[in-house]
Amino acid sequence: MHRVSNNPEETQFIGLEFARKATAGTVLSLIGDLGAGKTEFVKGLAFGLGVDGPVTSPTFTILHEYRGGRLPLFHMDFYRLREEWELDEIGMDEYLEAGGICAIEWGDKFPNRLPPDSIKVFFSTDVGDRREIVW
Repeated sequence: MHRVSNNPEETQFIGLEFARKATAGTVLSLIGDLGAGKTEFVKGLAFGLGVDGPVTSPTFTILHEYRGGRLPLFHMDFYRLREEWELDEIGMDEYLEAGGICAIEWGDKFPNRLPPDSIKVFFSTDVGDRREIVW
């Protein structure tokens, strides 16, 4: 699938549309440069799942859990992780098996730790706020 976004709201809407079809156990590896729209996409996922409250980047906390929607949403960010063993410290395998949606920013950093059926979502920037989102 290939989508184009011209602003953060459109990126959120693409995430919302994705959430409507997502099933328990879906793992998304969000791949793109800083500022490419990964967190905006997750905001849309959360909204589409019916999660209330603000959604923020887990860059410094590594993991945010959002519950109360149709499915739980586990938003991870591997950007600051240096070693694969750090995934064990955050209990990543338990989250992968928890029956929710796992949205992992910088998931390509440790690809061998993701399930083989993970969906790679690529974010690329263009002129201005234009983004291409491909999965």
